[in-house]
Amino acid sequence: MGILTEERVKINVFETAGENCCVAACDGQKVYDRITAALCENKAIELSFAETSELTPAFLNSAIGQLYGCFPAEQIESNLLFTDISEEDEIILKRVIERAKTYFEHAYTCRKALKDVLGGEEDA
Repeated sequence: MGILTEERVKINVFETAGENCCVAACDGQKVYDRITAALCENKAIELSFAETSELTPAFLNSAIGQLYGCFPAEQIESNLLFTDISEEDEIILKRVIERAKTYFEHAYTCRKALKDVLGGEEDA
């Protein structure tokens, strides 16, 4: 994807989502959009959960999980650092990441198998 720049972008979940209770997928989308912009510029990201009081899988799926459908896992994991997250929320985050990786890996395999059977052009 490119060479990682030295610049680290700090994204505060509370400030980006506009709420300290991070439960809605639409608020997670705001975080996702900021992370995606930084990853596309090959920047390292510090995602701070300071001042958040609640995280749900729906929010985290939208903010973090869908990244695995757009970027290689290695790029995400080497460039995205999570800070200021409670142990309980970290457990939820890890579960969301593992499920997203599994889902997108299987989705790609299924699409490829379908194309192999039906024929057709490969997506870019």
